[in-house]
Amino acid sequence: MTLARLDFLVGVASAGAASAAATVTLPFTNGTRPLVAYPQKRPLIVLTPRPPQLETPFAVFNESVLTPNDAFYVRWHLAGIPTTVDGATHRINVHGSVKRPLSLSVEDLRTNFERVEIVAVNQCSGNSRGLFDPRVPGGQWDNGAMGNARWTGARLIDVLAKAGLKDSAIQIRFHGLEQPLLPETPSFVKALSIDDIDQNVLVAYEMNGEPLPLLNGYPARLVVPGWYATYWMKMLSDIEAIDTIDDNFWMKTAYRIPNTPGNSVAPTDTGYPTIPINKLTVRSFITNVTSGQTLHAGPQTIRGIAFDSGKGIKTVEFSSDDGATWRTATLGRDYGNFSFRPWEIGFTAKAGASYVLACRATTNNDVTQTTVPVWNPGGYLRNVIETYKVRVS
Repeated sequence: MTLARLDFLVGVASAGAASAAATVTLPFTNGTRPLVAYPQKRPLIVLTPRPPQLETPFAVFNESVLTPNDAFYVRWHLAGIPTTVDGATHRINVHGSVKRPLSLSVEDLRTNFERVEIVAVNQCSGNSRGLFDPRVPGGQWDNGAMGNARWTGARLIDVLAKAGLKDSAIQIRFHGLEQPLLPETPSFVKALSIDDIDQNVLVAYEMNGEPLPLLNGYPARLVVPGWYATYWMKMLSDIEAIDTIDDNFWMKTAYRIPNTPGNSVAPTDTGYPTIPINKLTVRSFITNVTSGQTLHAGPQTIRGIAFDSGKGIKTVEFSSDDGATWRTATLGRDYGNFSFRPWEIGFTAKAGASYVLACRATTNNDVTQTTVPVWNPGGYLRNVIETYKVRVS
């Protein structure tokens, strides 16, 4: 596959200002959003146009287990995003506490390292933040700041092995082409401890068999299966081995969670210790029914998805009576422990009745979704059992 220069056909600002006759209303205060088709994207829900934050309409997750590239959500932190990237000349510098500094092209990644594929969920740390009660500051996402894709690239551990880590190295720091507009704004930089980098972490150059969309990190991005997307650096340009624990703003101050049981606190709590956000929590959703929908009487097939941080989904259960009783659903094809796991179950809807549908997933290490929503001031880690109120005609 030839790497070419990839351009926005129109700039981010003009795309955000494009006609958006269609809107959606998400289930929280001030939840009305425009639907806009950015370059390489179908109409997505616009949270902010600059930097672009675009949510996937939830119905997309009923289309297929793999989220189409043109429907995959978008989350950038800083407004200084290149609108043109030349994939042929782009370089990823590997330096710091290494014996052999490298300057790698994407073609180098393709030809000099083993080609590896993994299906993995990419979920924004703030996914579902708009559903927190009491409300917390930050981007008010519904449940669509996530996606599942087949990622292809080189293993990060192979790249680091080629560079030759020095014994003093304890973390790897990542930076991309995203830049702040103001000098006082900290650059977006993330770091992972060497012990957290295993064979599943990739420097990816393909997404669902195609080059990455520009808004999803073309020409190469970090893929960290099982971890929140804040670590999945887009437009990756710099890999630095460091001898200390990184203390930049995006590690020391931002993206922190309470170091408490369940990473939850009361809204009035203060003074608790925090740690950087890290691995995904177990979640499940119904994908072919929405809350407030009216169903036709008779047999129904309820479908959904479940995922976790990589232990894999052991069971998904379904309830039609708001959790009073549960039945075990049938799991679909297993795409790997980091992927969405599809599931389905039959359900007979009686004419004139109302139901509260629910689903809950349990992992292979016996962790089950919580019945009580987590709360923390960052609006992170939501994995409460989701419910869907429906009526039958």
